[in-house]
Amino acid sequence: MLQIHQIGGFVTLGGMLAQGIVGSKLYDGSYKLKQTHETLGAAVNLTYGLTAINALFTPPSTFKRDKKVTSIRLHKWLAIVHMSGMLATNILASQIENNPSLKPYHRAAAYTSFFSLAAAMVVIKF
Repeated sequence: MLQIHQIGGFVTLGGMLAQGIVGSKLYDGSYKLKQTHETLGAAVNLTYGLTAINALFTPPSTFKRDKKVTSIRLHKWLAIVHMSGMLATNILASQIENNPSLKPYHRAAAYTSFFSLAAAMVVIKF
């Protein structure tokens, strides 16, 4: 299950990167990529959701848990950040067409999701 979770994280991060590249072109006025951005968004949401479900249904560790800050604990804290960012990104995305002034907040939420997911993947390796 751990390996599936790791692979899902890498696939999701790669999708987020692609979506960010396409999204930045949308912000520059290339609206012909809007459908591509939305399709990538759906794929990222799917891989992110499947990876999160995998983490939620993974059996608990059999090791004694310390109250110290560990890489696992940091990984879980960062999961809260990137999940919140994903929710905010999707909520804002659904509102942008009616309120374009939300674009900077959408971008900030997306960047927060990307970088906190990347950080969660890095801290788990230490």
